[in-house]
Amino acid sequence: MTAGPSPDPTRPVAHPPGAFVSGPIDPPSADARQQATERLAALAIPTGAWGRLGDLAVWWSACQGQCPPTPPADVRAVLFAGDHGVASAGVSAYPSAVTPAMLSTIQTGGAGISVLARQHEVRLRVLDIAVAADVPGLPADVTAHKIRRGSGSIDREDACPADEIDRALAVGAQVAKEAMDGGAELLVVGDLGIGNTTPAAVLIGALLHLDANTVTGRGTGVDDDGLSRKRAVVAAALDRAATRTTDPRDLLAAAGSADIAAAVGFLVTAAHRGVPVLLDGLIAVAEALVAERLAPGAAAWFAAGHRSTEPAQSAALDALGLPPLLDLGMRLGEGTGAVAAVPLVRSAALVLGEMALLADVL
Repeated sequence: MTAGPSPDPTRPVAHPPGAFVSGPIDPPSADARQQATERLAALAIPTGAWGRLGDLAVWWSACQGQCPPTPPADVRAVLFAGDHGVASAGVSAYPSAVTPAMLSTIQTGGAGISVLARQHEVRLRVLDIAVAADVPGLPADVTAHKIRRGSGSIDREDACPADEIDRALAVGAQVAKEAMDGGAELLVVGDLGIGNTTPAAVLIGALLHLDANTVTGRGTGVDDDGLSRKRAVVAAALDRAATRTTDPRDLLAAAGSADIAAAVGFLVTAAHRGVPVLLDGLIAVAEALVAERLAPGAAAWFAAGHRSTEPAQSAALDALGLPPLLDLGMRLGEGTGAVAAVPLVRSAALVLGEMALLADVL
C-alpha cells in the first residue's frame, strides 16, 4: 500500500471523537409504510396523481414511524470540505484556491447553499476536514475536526493513511450525533472542494465495476481537453483501486479522502439512529454507496435530492435504488440540490396528513 502525503506537522491534531459503528441497519417502519401506502391510495385524488411526491410521503412516514407524518421542522445540512491532490493534474476548471475562498464565502452567507439554507430554514454547518490551507477568521467549530491538508493524488498514491480514514469516520459519526442530539429530524450531506468529483467517480467506478469513460463527467465544467485529462486520471486511479474494494475503509484510503470518509461516517451514523438524510449530487451519492457497503441497509434511510449532470451519479443512484426528487441540470455541489428538495419533503408530509380522504368527500 502506498501512503499519501503526510499531515501538516504544524497543525493541531484533533482529539479522537469516539467510536464509529458500522454493520447492518434496520429498515424504516414497515407498519408505517403500509399505513401511508393505504392512506395515499385513499386520498381524494385520482390513483397515482401525486406521483413521486406520493412515494416521498410514504418514505417519510416510514422513516418517522408514523402515519400521518409531520413535516420536518429541524433540518440540518453539514458540508464536509477538503482539497484533492488530483486537482494538480488539471481535472478541474478552477484552481484549489477556490476551496478556501468558498469556505469563507459560506461563513459570510454569500454562497449558493447559504441562500437556499436561509430560504428553506435549514441550519447550515461547514467543516474543514482536509482543506489544503488554513483559512483565517473561521470559527473554531469549523476547524475543530481538521484531519489533514489536502489528499494524495489518487492516480499515483493513496489519498491518505488508513488511520486517518478511521479518524474521519469517527468525526463524521460525532457530527451526526451532535446534530441528532440537538433535535435534527432531517439531515442533508453536502461537499466542498475543488477536484472532488474525481475521487467520487473513482469510488463509484470501483464499487460498480464501471470504466473511466462511463463514470467521468465534466465536474466544474472542464473543456474537452480537460475531460480527456480527467478520464486518464480516473482510469489510473481505478487501476490502483481495483484490488482494494473488499474493505470500504481501504478503498477510501486508496481512492477517497478524509472529507469523503467523514461524510460516510455521518451517513452511517444517521441511518443507525433512524434519522433520514437527503443526498446532494455526485459526491454525496458516492459516499452513500460506500456507506451502504459498510452498513447494509443504510440506503433505505436516504433520499436523493436531485440528479446532477455527472454520469457516475446516475449509475450510483440506480445501484442504490434511489430515484432523484429533482432533475434540474444542477451541478453546483455544496448541498444545494438536496436543500432545494427540502420543501418537497415538507409538502409530501402535509399532503398525506392534511388532504381529505375520498370517503370523506363522497
